[in-house]
Formats: sequence, C-alpha cells, structure tokens
Amino acid sequence: MKQSPGALFFIFGQKGVGNTMDDMTRARLESAKIHYGELQEALSDPKVAQDPERLRRYAQELSEWEALVNGYDHYCSLVEELETLRELSRDEDAESRRWAEQELADCKTRMAENEAFLQDLLTPKDPNDQKNVIMEIRAGAGGEEAALFAADLFRMYSRYAERQGWKVEVLSLSPTDIGGIKEIIFMIEGAGAFSQLKYERGVHRVQRIPATEAGGRIHTSTITVAVMPEAEEVDVTINQDDLRIETMRSGGAGGQHVNKTESAVRITHLPTGIVVSCQDEKSQLKNRDKAMKVLRARLKNLADATKAQEVADERRSQVGTGDRSERIRTYNFPQGRVTDHRIGLTLHRLDTIMDGDIEEIVASLQARDQEDRLTQEAQ
Repeated sequence: MKQSPGALFFIFGQKGVGNTMDDMTRARLESAKIHYGELQEALSDPKVAQDPERLRRYAQELSEWEALVNGYDHYCSLVEELETLRELSRDEDAESRRWAEQELADCKTRMAENEAFLQDLLTPKDPNDQKNVIMEIRAGAGGEEAALFAADLFRMYSRYAERQGWKVEVLSLSPTDIGGIKEIIFMIEGAGAFSQLKYERGVHRVQRIPATEAGGRIHTSTITVAVMPEAEEVDVTINQDDLRIETMRSGGAGGQHVNKTESAVRITHLPTGIVVSCQDEKSQLKNRDKAMKVLRARLKNLADATKAQEVADERRSQVGTGDRSERIRTYNFPQGRVTDHRIGLTLHRLDTIMDGDIEEIVASLQARDQEDRLTQEAQ
C-alpha cells in the first residue's frame, strides 16, 4: 500500500524527528529507505516500463519520498561526523580539542536544522496551500468606522501582497461616500498565497477614535474576513441548470454608463442558495467571469468544510477553525499594538503592520499550525 511522507508520523512514532532519535525510529526510517530502493528497482523493471499508468504512479511516489530519504541520509552522515568530532574533542592536544569543540557546535546546529527540515516534511500538508486566494472583507458592527477600517485592512493585505511580489485584482467593491468599504472581494495571485493568508479568516476588531468622533471617545468596531482558495473549473463541477443568472443596470457611481447598459450580473446557485453579484466592469461578460470565480471559490470552500466536518468534526486548535464568528485579532490604535488572540501574540508596532508588515504574525501562525497538525496526526 502506498504511504505518503505525510503519513510517516505514524511510522516514526509520536516522539518525532525533532527529538533525539531512538533505535525504533531509526529502524523505521531504515524501512522507509528500503521502500524507496524498492521503488527505484520497480521503475527499472521492463514490465513496469510497458505500463504507462504504473510507471507514472511509481515515479510520482518516488518523487514524494526523495526529499525525505535524502534528508535521512544526510542525518546519518551528520551522526557519523558528530561521533568523530566527539572523539577529537577528547584529544590530548589542546589545539585539536579547541578545533573539534568549535566544529562540534557547528555540527549540532546543522543536525538541528536537518531535523527541523525532516519534521516539516512529516507535517501533513494542506492541498490548497499553493493556490491563489480569494478574500472577502465586510464591515461589521461600528457603522462608518467599521467601513473605514475595512478599507485599512484591504490596504494592509494589498501592501503585504506587494511585498511578496503577488498580484491583487479587485473582483467586487461596495464603497462608502467617505472612503470606507462596505464589502470588497478580491483575488491575490501568487505561489503559496493561500498558505500564508488562510489564517486571516475570522473577526478582526479595531479600537480607536473615529475621525468622525467629535468627543474623542474610543470606539470598538468589527470587520469579518473570509479567505478561500481559488477554485479552478476542474476543482468544482457546476451544473449550468443549477444557476439563475440575472443582469441589471449597475448602481452607484459611473456616469451615464450605469443608466444605459445592463452590465451588472447576479448569479444564484440554486442548490446552496449562494448568491454572487458583480458590477465593477463595464462588460457584462467580465462581470460574469468574476462572479463565477467567486462562486467556484465559495462552493469549494463549502465542500472542503463539509469534508473536514465528516473526517474530524472540525479541527479546533489555538490557530482556530476559521469560523467568522471567532474573534481572531484586535488592533488597538491608542496603545499602538496588535494582538492575535489565537496564539497570544502581541506586537507593539501597529503602524508597520497596517502598512503590510505582517510576516511575523503569519510565521507564528504557521508554526503553531504545524505543531497542531503533528499533534493531531499522533492522536
């Protein structure tokens, strides 16, 4: 039976690679290495070469194991180097001992890095991690102040995407008269975008003195953020008979154009009741294409959530479930701090964070998620 590297946590045992490797773990790793060798032999078998499907399957499995086996080989070589240096560190010659002790410290550092690399390979991966992401920001409680902060959050994510070299495309926008945003749906295109931004889903709370507040009182407002992997047509099957597509004249600003053409599109997915509207483009076709992107993403998100529910009744860790009712972060402007409540992280540099510098938050959430996934696999 095929075993993926992600399933190797069961092979390695609950102790994992990150701690001192025991004999049982080493024996199991050796078994994994033997399996890798068997795959290599199978690929050289003429019978396999004549069977395209088996050839493809074995080649793919070999590729999945390659980094892990090479990493274990490197670990073994470091163990041998470590033992040699330990012997040299007991040498009678003082200069030889000093050299060996310095090299010993370097070897231990490289071993720790190698173990961390192997542990990362063992962590079960989210199949959506490399996808583009569709995000939805909506103003919640707080009226115009919530809408203004929704605009601030959109700028924060746009600046973060710019730092990563990613592209941002607005799919739908409902602005307010004074520069706020009631709702915005946008796509961020870039390798690994979902892996970094998926932790942003939930309720974001802001505490600050609104520009419209004459008395100088601090107000608390909330904004909801939804994060979904982009769904390709092959990811989601949509029956055209399940869609009700309506066209209408665009509302809001737009001059004479909005009064003369029915370019706005509203699509209703009848089985789920999901409704998507788009009116930002002058072309009805472009609005329809954008609306279908959002619909596919929402349907995939719904399917993924349903599958997760069936498998594990939803994973509830400190990183959170992604439920929009969950308050995940507070932005306190008077004190200049940002607190992520899921991991207890507080940073006193709100200005740089609002300018898109959220790498530290993302990295901390990814690290906690990795720990939780390994723990879950061990249960």
